[in-house]
Amino acid sequence: MTDVQSIPDVLPVDESFARPAPEADLQSAAAALRANGFTVSIVDTLADARRAAGDLLPADKAVLTATSETLRESGIAADVDESGKFKSVRAEQAHWDIAQRADEVRVTRSAPDVVVGSVHAVTQNGQLVIASASGSQLAPYASGAGMAVFVVGAQKVVADLSTALRRIETYSYPKEDVRAQAAYGARSVVGKILIYEREVFPGRASVILVRRPVGF
Repeated sequence: MTDVQSIPDVLPVDESFARPAPEADLQSAAAALRANGFTVSIVDTLADARRAAGDLLPADKAVLTATSETLRESGIAADVDESGKFKSVRAEQAHWDIAQRADEVRVTRSAPDVVVGSVHAVTQNGQLVIASASGSQLAPYASGAGMAVFVVGAQKVVADLSTALRRIETYSYPKEDVRAQAAYGARSVVGKILIYEREVFPGRASVILVRRPVGF
């Protein structure tokens, strides 16, 4: 794990990872994801992604929004947590004393009925790659949630796993470090990485690929 004390004040960012993948790469990644057990759709805009996610998310199940710039930018986080249309885990816990109920928060957020979030990379082999400081969103992504929905910008489609890990270290992590300092007053770290190779339960995991950059 990264030593926070050794992190430079400003981390360099490889902006080449901000460019959206071409259509052929999107289609190739989508085909590989489907072969690996994921349900996949490709949409043009954030508004399309917002509608697609809304159509997938059940109104009668507990839905957890993972912390995600993609969800914030697309409006999906607000739809789930603020509209009243869904049984939002975050909305239900908004007035909790998190410190006093830390164990309950950990359990409920590790195994919600549904989790919706994003990833940091999608490989041409159909792997989803997600980095986290604490790992809190990785448990529901991997197994804890009965259903998982991932909304992914086209700039996150990369050639292979080594490129995905390089994207995390040189693009996603530096961007998250800036966000964490503004939001929490603390530096971020790459604490844990999930490599989601395959979904063995049909219909459990859906990926919405967006033909434009969103999130980081």
